Amino acid sequence: MRQAGRILAEYRAVRQEAGSFINLVSNPELAAEVTIQPVDILGVDAAIIFSDILVIPEAMGLPYEMVEQKGPNFPETIQTESDLARLRIADPEKDLSYVLNAIKITKSRLQERVPLIGFAGAPFTIFCYMTEGKGSKTFSVAKKILYSDPELAHHLLQMITDSTIRYLKAQVNAGVDLVQLFDSWAGVLSPEHYQAYSLPYLKQICDAITEVPVTVFAKGAFFARKSIGELNCSVVGLDWNMDIAESRQLIPGKTLQGNLDPCVLYASYDEIRKQTRSMLEAFGSHPFIANLGHGVYPDTDPDKVRCFIETVREFRATQP
Repeated sequence: MRQAGRILAEYRAVRQEAGSFINLVSNPELAAEVTIQPVDILGVDAAIIFSDILVIPEAMGLPYEMVEQKGPNFPETIQTESDLARLRIADPEKDLSYVLNAIKITKSRLQERVPLIGFAGAPFTIFCYMTEGKGSKTFSVAKKILYSDPELAHHLLQMITDSTIRYLKAQVNAGVDLVQLFDSWAGVLSPEHYQAYSLPYLKQICDAITEVPVTVFAKGAFFARKSIGELNCSVVGLDWNMDIAESRQLIPGKTLQGNLDPCVLYASYDEIRKQTRSMLEAFGSHPFIANLGHGVYPDTDPDKVRCFIETVREFRATQP
């Protein structure tokens, strides 16, 4: 799903060498190294560029810091229309050149062994961080703006969308084979607000990125699966709360991705094989990408991840 390398001792060694998470993200050589590690060590079928969704607000003029054991923090946030004057539409060639360089280095080193996936945060998820300033269970500060100042919300969401389109197009030009949009906090919205504050901006991005396939993953937005499936995307990601059979009916024309609960990887090897095969069989003849329903947790045993990967490969080998 994302950055499987963080469970590896080899990743932690490079992370220590970098000195901080942000230093690692912004160093193209090291970012390329940790991007390729899961391909070489775990045997996954694709690489996803090592970066972070929060490089977009930073490129727009709102820097962030990564606090150990706590996560991201923005020293300044967007609260009023006047705050938008501090922001700009990101110029990826200038503001995000380190990501583009990491993509170019990674593509060269992969030598077409596996596809390379690029990504960005969906506009609403980025909006949450730029207004709330940190992670949250409810994002009540961000959601307050949707009710109290919808004009500000739409203005900021449009700026994020314009920046994201430029960024993803630059990733494609740098060499990625597919891009994924992570709407990590979609589940905090009501269906009505998702229609108003997320889908229109996802649509703009999906319509703009025509060069490579686009995956949309909206965690927790089980109510929006049909609407997401109607976007101009190729793949719809499912989290582990989204029933596969129901999703197949709601999204008949798109490839599905997912959706094993990452906590299954804490189970015994036999249980991992059982749960993985059950997931694979549920997809049936519907086109799908076997994956977790969210990112692998940092304390997961790499051998358990290998068990998942090997089970998928064994299942694939038995299919006509």
